[in-house]
Amino acid sequence: MARRRQSVTIKHVAADAGVSLQTVSRVINDEPNVRPAMKERVQASIDKLGYTPSIAAQRMSGSRSYLIMALNDRERTIADWRERRGTDWVDQMLLGGMLTCAEHGYRMIVELIDTHSDHVERELSAALMALQPDGVVLTPPHSENALITGLLADRGIPFARIGSIAPGPGFALTMGDTKNALDATRRLIELGHKRIGMIAGPDAYSLSGWRIEGWRQALGEAGLPHEGLCAAGDFGFESGNEAARALLTQDDPPTAIVASSDQMALATLDVARELGLSVPRDLSVISFDNTPIVRFTDPPLTAVDQPIAETISRAVELIIRARRDAAPDAVIDVEGSVVERGSTAPAPHLTGVKRA
Repeated sequence: MARRRQSVTIKHVAADAGVSLQTVSRVINDEPNVRPAMKERVQASIDKLGYTPSIAAQRMSGSRSYLIMALNDRERTIADWRERRGTDWVDQMLLGGMLTCAEHGYRMIVELIDTHSDHVERELSAALMALQPDGVVLTPPHSENALITGLLADRGIPFARIGSIAPGPGFALTMGDTKNALDATRRLIELGHKRIGMIAGPDAYSLSGWRIEGWRQALGEAGLPHEGLCAAGDFGFESGNEAARALLTQDDPPTAIVASSDQMALATLDVARELGLSVPRDLSVISFDNTPIVRFTDPPLTAVDQPIAETISRAVELIIRARRDAAPDAVIDVEGSVVERGSTAPAPHLTGVKRA
């Protein structure tokens, strides 16, 4: 009778391969002092028996926990979950992180921390004590919180900083925010738009500034103005509503808007409708994020697709390799792309349409 997979232990693998438990443990933990032939022999027994090492068994070596912890902003994440806003940042983070962790015998766990809390060090210390992760993935705004990065550096824990290029410890990764905004704005310029607005994110996020830079660069290249055409929000729907209204009620309003989040783009569609503007006939809109909801708006939103899963995957790879490889000197930039849908069209003056 075939042995049931769940009953296979490290002892069975050692017996089948004719080696010691310590040798099997070294192979499982990918330790460098194992001869290739021995590694192949043990791996063949693992594959034949269907052995899957448990984290508890791996932890017995005392050198690794085989856990990667990802930190996300508590307040914003819980608000999105409760209001079912359709954002999928955490989903994409888990997609990239969990699959990559699994490839290397690791697991990913998400912790929510209030980055602006006076208790951030205490909260993070408690999580580190309980989980003892081998590394940490920091997402904005945690990735730019000096208390958090300093604490991890002091404890010698490898970590990745998503959306941060500031000098300091950890692996810095970005998602091409400047170029993504540049490409989005250039596309609108190609469509003949000459007044292109920007609804930016909050100053607490460096990526907000990077997107403004890309927008301004594209306008500057084309000799187009940017003064009075940028309004700020906080990535949320309500703030997007206020920003869009401020832009679209100007004496000379923009004929196109780049919004720094899907929620703010959705708000822009609502404001345009209120003001009697048809999208995309009177107003073109491009969003950032490309969460699932933008495919079902009326019209479907053209959006910058952010490579969240790929970026987190790269971060996990760097953390796992940190035991043996030196940290990369340069910032790792994983660029997104513009996905065109029905919310963009040639500028009104090119179609003969007069705006209301």
